[in-house]
Amino acid sequence: MFVEAIEDILKDQCTPAAVRAIEAGGSPDALWNAVTEAGFLELLASEEHGGAGLALAELFPILTTLGAYAMPVPLAQSIAARAVLAARTEIPSGMLTFAPALRRMENGRLICPLVPYGAIANHVIAQDGERVLVLPGASAVRTSTGVHGSLVASMSWEADVDAGLAQTTLAAGGLAEFGAALHAALLAGAMRRAFDMTLQYANDRSQFGKSIGKFQAIQHQISVMAEHVAASLIAAEAAFHGDARTPAPLASAIAKSRTSEAAVLVASIAHAVHGAIGVTEEYDLQLLTRRLHEWRIAHGSEAHWNRIVGQRVLQSGEDRIVDFIRSART
Repeated sequence: MFVEAIEDILKDQCTPAAVRAIEAGGSPDALWNAVTEAGFLELLASEEHGGAGLALAELFPILTTLGAYAMPVPLAQSIAARAVLAARTEIPSGMLTFAPALRRMENGRLICPLVPYGAIANHVIAQDGERVLVLPGASAVRTSTGVHGSLVASMSWEADVDAGLAQTTLAAGGLAEFGAALHAALLAGAMRRAFDMTLQYANDRSQFGKSIGKFQAIQHQISVMAEHVAASLIAAEAAFHGDARTPAPLASAIAKSRTSEAAVLVASIAHAVHGAIGVTEEYDLQLLTRRLHEWRIAHGSEAHWNRIVGQRVLQSGEDRIVDFIRSART
């Protein structure tokens, strides 16, 4: 029900033209107001607090839908941030996003590098040890990446920003894992949409008197792509199982590792099958594949999370990897 409701809004408000306009510096207000006025910010909030009271497993298909529409506003992050801040501190209005990291400089200045949607977010949720800080976007110095269409920005604040900041507590690393799980779901949704576009194009595009999807080389590429998309969806969904209010740390690490690894391959095959049309500004595939590369490194790439998963394997004492997987799932 919620997936259908939000998709109805996205079909009208999150069109490729709207995504391009926001990337070019246009106002995100129309899209943001449409999804917030429908109550989607409170999906994880309890019913007594005016929310939908969804479990994480019920949130997952909504997140993949946002990924499939190349969402240009931090709706997924805002939903999760409001759940993290609920009942602990005053929740600010507007667009919220997670900072992948927080650095304190010697002069007291705070720096959050490469913040997803940092170019437009109203507030940034950053973990400082076991504290979670709510940093105001209005007082931040924002430095864009310079990448075409990217809304990622590094953000910094003067030393005195600490005074009077809203804050709450969360186990050290918890925000990074939540951010990783969110981006794994977004990646899975975007990859599934890129696969659908690629398969459709292979069936529609004709060469030498038949669709290119009839050629064995193309079929092989698409089958490899399908395998990685399916594996990514399974891995990402596993991070949202269970009764906890936040994704499990190990499952989040595995999900982000698997989806980030697949993102590069899926993007490359999509463009290989599409050929020259796939890299043009007018064609919508690049809206998705640019996000695959961007979300791949958000909150850590596969290299970062593979190291963490490997450490957990070594610490488990299990002799076989299959035994580690079984014990991790129980």
